[in-house]
Amino acid sequence: ALLRSQRPRQYCKFGQFAQNQVLKKGVVDEQASSTSLKDQVKQREQSLRKVEQEMDSLTFRNQQLAKRVELLQEELAASEAKGKKSKNKGDSPSQQGLQQTQSVFDEDLQKKIQENERLHIQFYEADEQHRQQESQLKGRLEQLERDHEQHQAIVDGLTSKYMGTIERLQSDKARLEVKSQTLEREAKECKMNSPPQSSPQFSQYLHENAAYVRPLEEGLVQLHQSITEDTVTVLETVGKLKDFADHFTSYTHFLQKILPYQLKSLEEECGTPLCTSSLTSKNQELQSDMKRITSLFDKLHSYISLLALPSELTHRGEERSSSSAVFTQLAACLHSLHDAVKEMSTHYSQKASLEQELSTVTQKLRTTNECLLASLGSLTSSTGKIATFFSNNLDFFTSSTGYSPRGGAGSLNPLQAESMLGNKKKASDYMHAIRKPRPESVPYREALLHRRVLTSSTESREGLTQQVVASQEKIARLEQEKEHWLLEAQLGRVRLEKESQRIQDLETQLSFALGGGGSPAHSLGQVGMLTTTPTNEEVGDEESREQLIKTHYMARVGELTTQLQVSDSKAVNFHAECRALAKRLAIAEKSRETLTEEVKLANQNITRLQDELATTKRSYKEQLSMMSDHLCSMNETLSKQREEIDTLKLGSKGNSKLLKKSR
Repeated sequence: ALLRSQRPRQYCKFGQFAQNQVLKKGVVDEQASSTSLKDQVKQREQSLRKVEQEMDSLTFRNQQLAKRVELLQEELAASEAKGKKSKNKGDSPSQQGLQQTQSVFDEDLQKKIQENERLHIQFYEADEQHRQQESQLKGRLEQLERDHEQHQAIVDGLTSKYMGTIERLQSDKARLEVKSQTLEREAKECKMNSPPQSSPQFSQYLHENAAYVRPLEEGLVQLHQSITEDTVTVLETVGKLKDFADHFTSYTHFLQKILPYQLKSLEEECGTPLCTSSLTSKNQELQSDMKRITSLFDKLHSYISLLALPSELTHRGEERSSSSAVFTQLAACLHSLHDAVKEMSTHYSQKASLEQELSTVTQKLRTTNECLLASLGSLTSSTGKIATFFSNNLDFFTSSTGYSPRGGAGSLNPLQAESMLGNKKKASDYMHAIRKPRPESVPYREALLHRRVLTSSTESREGLTQQVVASQEKIARLEQEKEHWLLEAQLGRVRLEKESQRIQDLETQLSFALGGGGSPAHSLGQVGMLTTTPTNEEVGDEESREQLIKTHYMARVGELTTQLQVSDSKAVNFHAECRALAKRLAIAEKSRETLTEEVKLANQNITRLQDELATTKRSYKEQLSMMSDHLCSMNETLSKQREEIDTLKLGSKGNSKLLKKSR
């Protein structure tokens, strides 16, 4: 019975535990999303630091190249001045070759200077764009950090809110599992507890105990549920009391049926060689206790059956006095039952102590005794509570209900009780409705102002939405331009390195030519090398450009793949959140519809009650006016009767005087 009563609570707790598991899963998902956002922020910071380092290295390299170009220009100016001096003295074939070589160097140097200026301009523009994008990314990063803090606050709130509930439910689950295992073990041991001397029929009767206890428990639960504040609870209206009485009768007959077997079992136990005189005495006391408890249950059955019978008396006072006597006897019988069960528990405890001293006692017998002592203790506590409850409320049970049909004769039948409750509920609802303050309505001007504000807010929201879309498109376009200029910067860096190498080669050739260490043929060979070398370098530029583009786009593809995976995980989380919000919205819509229907019904009830109030007032006014008219007519009649009485009194006095005079 205890396990059956605890099952709904366990199911409720397990349902709450399942809900908390879902909430816990949502918290874990939110924490994973927060971790991914932190990782993304770290990756962005690393990429920003890497780009800044590259920009610093490029700036430093450009400054070195600029200084080198200035030195070359100074050396070129000095060489031109020397060439003019030597030209005045006379041109020789070697000087002509040197001038041709110098002109080639000048043209090449001029091209490099122009290209260097163009690269400076592009580098400056790329730097400006990079700074703008960096500021935008920092803004987005701050927004993401704020969102992360909000999500973290929500997660912390949910964790603190449901952590105590989860821990309590887990502890309850563990405790209930331990208790269930203990009860199952005790039940198994109790099933194997029948003594070997008992007959098979007695064992079969013991197994049938649940077939009588369960209906009795269900009948008591139904009786308790039928007694509410919305019903008139008197003996004539409690229909479930008859069902409970029938189940109690069946259980009493069952106790009477197994009583001989119980007595026989104790008698056979006394006949065993191991049974001492003390155990025999305790067994005899237990036999008398069982007889007494069975007889008390029989008395309880008689009293409950009397209370369950419908009243056949017409006089209310006689019926109430008889039921009062039954309640009084029932309370006394419950106290006797408590005393008998308490005494039986004491005797069995003493018997168990004596059995513990025997050398042949087994662990199974110890466990059985512990189980029976626990059951007797629980039965003693329950009977004591029931007896105390009946004694404390005996005046209430024996007092008058205050309800009776018109005229004070007869008893209150269920139909009259239902009608009275309906009228009482209507009166309560009416008083609640007239006392409930009505909500204040919003003035028209204020409502119109709110509508204008709402309209302007909607328009501003649409404008902001369009601005956000335009900003997102602009960000995407700037991202593409950023990728383009980063690629161009890498290519420019490679070109600068190659041009630096070529400039070094040219410097070497120029120093060799100025030193006069070669012949004209050798100089012409050098010119030929200068004219043919750019072709090979252009081929190398093209190959390096393709390799750089390939490397850049492969890195970009890897980065986009990572971002796509992160976006997919976010999309899955957002989808789950959207489904949960959709379910909550559906539940909210259903509750709103239900509340709307309730409001409609309440308004209808208010209208109906107002109509009834107006009708009642009108009828009361008519009755008062009729009573006033009747009272006036009664006053007139009374005044006429008084006048007639006075006239008769005066006439009788005059007649009496005449009679006296005539005498």
